[in-house]
Amino acid sequence: MLEQFQKYFNKLGYDKQTLIQERVYPIIKNHDSVLGLSPTGSGKTVAFLIPSIEILEPEGGSQLLIIEPSQELAIQTAKVARNWANLRGMKVLALTGGANIKRQMERLKKHPEVIVGTAGRIKNLIDDKKLKTHLFSTIIIDEADDLLQGETLTTVRDIVSSMMSDVQLEFFSATATPILDQLSGWFGNRDIQKVDVRAEDKTQGHVEHGMMNVLRKNRNKMLARLQHVAGFKALVFFNQTVDLNKTYSFFVHNHYQGVAKLTSDQNQTKRQKAMDDFRLGRIKLLLTTDVAARGLDIAKLPAVVNYDLPDEAIDYVHRVGRTGRMGEDGMVINFGDDHDLRDLKNLLSDYDFDFQPSYFYKNKIVKSVPKTAEKVVEVVEKTTNNDKPSKDESTKPHVKKVKKQVVSNPAPKKRVKKNKHTKNKGMRNKWRKNNNKHN
Repeated sequence: MLEQFQKYFNKLGYDKQTLIQERVYPIIKNHDSVLGLSPTGSGKTVAFLIPSIEILEPEGGSQLLIIEPSQELAIQTAKVARNWANLRGMKVLALTGGANIKRQMERLKKHPEVIVGTAGRIKNLIDDKKLKTHLFSTIIIDEADDLLQGETLTTVRDIVSSMMSDVQLEFFSATATPILDQLSGWFGNRDIQKVDVRAEDKTQGHVEHGMMNVLRKNRNKMLARLQHVAGFKALVFFNQTVDLNKTYSFFVHNHYQGVAKLTSDQNQTKRQKAMDDFRLGRIKLLLTTDVAARGLDIAKLPAVVNYDLPDEAIDYVHRVGRTGRMGEDGMVINFGDDHDLRDLKNLLSDYDFDFQPSYFYKNKIVKSVPKTAEKVVEVVEKTTNNDKPSKDESTKPHVKKVKKQVVSNPAPKKRVKKNKHTKNKGMRNKWRKNNNKHN
């Protein structure tokens, strides 16, 4: 490692390289192609950035291209890359969809050594001949298991084929998919060395996986209650954007604070603001879909909530990988009924996750509750969304308290309301009697 890189590495508080960083470093420095597999939160970004930037030539034009699956991850990686590139006087440019493409074209004219972007925007700029490819010596495909499927696989292959034949390829992922064992065939019969440290890596902290039995109609209320747990902050995952928007509307309508959303249909400015506010602790709940499930590094994130349980095991792995990173402890809360939670256990039977019951009790998340409190917890779980909070209670946990009434006096008999005809009946009888006497 270069001397200035080593000093910055130590300044960041790292004592030594993680397994993936140590194993891929000599391979990348030797300009060989590599596939790196390591758990979430094990330092893959730094693993490919340090050696890849070290072999670049300052003022040598655009030489390193990093492809990311989302705007958020591209911006995050570009920010980290900029810190390392600045140590060698190099420039970094982010090319993402949703940003001003004319401004990006102008910045390309300054020939940044490192370019980070999403596959679609990079491909468009190459096709329009705005991004020259003849100087690129290295391409990094981050979150390769996600990018190398469907339409993006074709897009990535087109980008690679537009480069020189000897371009170095680096693939990184936290999970393995079949295509990662066939990379040589898909990318020109190259010799790609595989480095898999998933079984050896111990960088992840202790993460508790809680199963919270909550019916769908009660989940918004439970999310509101979770905000009262001390130090609680969570990414909340949904399967569908339409359901996410309904929950977000619930919080806005009931004047809850500390909630934001992050969806693919938002513009880049709103998405970036949501991420910044969440990282800075201005909001406690960030509602999102799997757009935020991959690669995002949120320092010391306490929890992840699965409002909707994922359909694929690989999605669960990436979602829960946002917490418990780099030795920090974390928590996962899975919402569902008995059937949902049982299916989740079956889905993840091949993984080493220890699922435990989880309850909300006295503004805490606990594994069990005292028997004397079981009825109160039951009442909480049965509270429906039809019970709207008052203005004074909008930020308080909504617990229905069942009080036993003490009757000291018997209740008065209910007074029967008489109609007009019944009310005057007695007077009519008196009038008739008087008339008969006079006659």
